[in-house]
Amino acid sequence: MVPWGMSKLSEAPRQKLGKTVFQFRPLTREDRDWVSALLVEHWGSPRIVTRGKTHHADELGGFVAVQGDKRIGFVTCRMDGADCEVVSMNSLVMNAGTGSALLHAVKVVAIAAKCKRLWLITTNDNTPALRFYQKRGFVLVAVYRNAVERSRKLKPEIPRMGVDGIPIRDEIELEMLL
Repeated sequence: MVPWGMSKLSEAPRQKLGKTVFQFRPLTREDRDWVSALLVEHWGSPRIVTRGKTHHADELGGFVAVQGDKRIGFVTCRMDGADCEVVSMNSLVMNAGTGSALLHAVKVVAIAAKCKRLWLITTNDNTPALRFYQKRGFVLVAVYRNAVERSRKLKPEIPRMGVDGIPIRDEIELEMLL
């Protein structure tokens, strides 16, 4: 994993989680096994395919949310020129601000790196993700019809059925201009 310096964050890395405060920090090599296990549990593999490219998300830079000594979420991303792609994000504590704080950390680092846009891919069935990202300022910019069928050639673990029994077929691109 590529460590990302907290010095690029302009705001204190603390968020309130109910009555408890959680912090976030850059992912480190020591987080690799934990990230990999969560990616396997939630996405079938640490490999994530977006737009025909395979990413080893457990080897990317990003942030982890920590409450006490317990890791409660993470985000991985990659920068490519003026773009910063959110490759994966998992929160183990829902509706507590963990995902929002992790996304904010990525946005701050992307701005500091002079990126012009923050973007991501999700699938047509992932209505919770579509709702989450749009509520945080992302807009839908493209639907890649039947792209998941091509992705299954790179990652056969992608299931055919997704959230609420919706067939997984299309990749949906969302972006936030910075």
